[in-house]
Amino acid sequence: MDYAQGGYLLQQGKSSAREDKFQPQMHQEIHMFNRLKEDIQVVFDRDPAVRSVLEILICYPGFHALQFHRVSHWLWQKNFFLLARTLSHFTRLVTGIEIHPGARIGRGFFIDHGMGVVIGETAEIGDNCTIYHGVTLGGTSWAKEKRHPTLGNNVVVGAGAKILGPFLVADGSKIGSNSVVVKPVPENATVVGIPARVVVSVAKHQDVKRSERPDLEHGKIPDVQERTTTQLTAKIDALEQRLNELETELGK
Repeated sequence: MDYAQGGYLLQQGKSSAREDKFQPQMHQEIHMFNRLKEDIQVVFDRDPAVRSVLEILICYPGFHALQFHRVSHWLWQKNFFLLARTLSHFTRLVTGIEIHPGARIGRGFFIDHGMGVVIGETAEIGDNCTIYHGVTLGGTSWAKEKRHPTLGNNVVVGAGAKILGPFLVADGSKIGSNSVVVKPVPENATVVGIPARVVVSVAKHQDVKRSERPDLEHGKIPDVQERTTTQLTAKIDALEQRLNELETELGK
């Protein structure tokens, strides 16, 4: 092998090394762009008020908070803790949404309106979840351990709901507005109240594809107090009727 041929092969090796070096970066950029497009499509799928991509980019704080969180979470994973927290704090000032950079969030996540949302450090959110303004995914311990809830896939959390503690809200569940959830929620269940109780439960799991729209009809939830009051009233009426019958029999 002459020097010219050796130099050519060396140059080729350097070119291949440069290509190998930039290949992961290119894939990462493509991944980020695809994820951005996916997040935009999620807004179109779940908010009938949206009219354009530009409107989403400018006017949707939930979308902004999610994009900032992706960056702060990456910084958190690289041990740039202070920088990650600083970016998270800036996001809170701009959007009114506080997401700790340590929180893990899946795909297809949508925060509607968003003001007052708080998501703690050890919270985990599955795919295709939707939460509304005023929601808290909070902890109940000061220990440095798992202390925030885990949301499964296709979970809907109504406005003002508080989910407190390191437990699972299983796939397909719905949390009624202003509920306070302090214990695990079974699969495909609907819970309401303070503390929250199961009012609807689907025994047989039905798979929901991530491309399908989630059930956002969180307003169509049974009124537990009304149902209980109706049952008590019916019971009292039955007892009064029986009492009248006994008084009539004794009067004879």
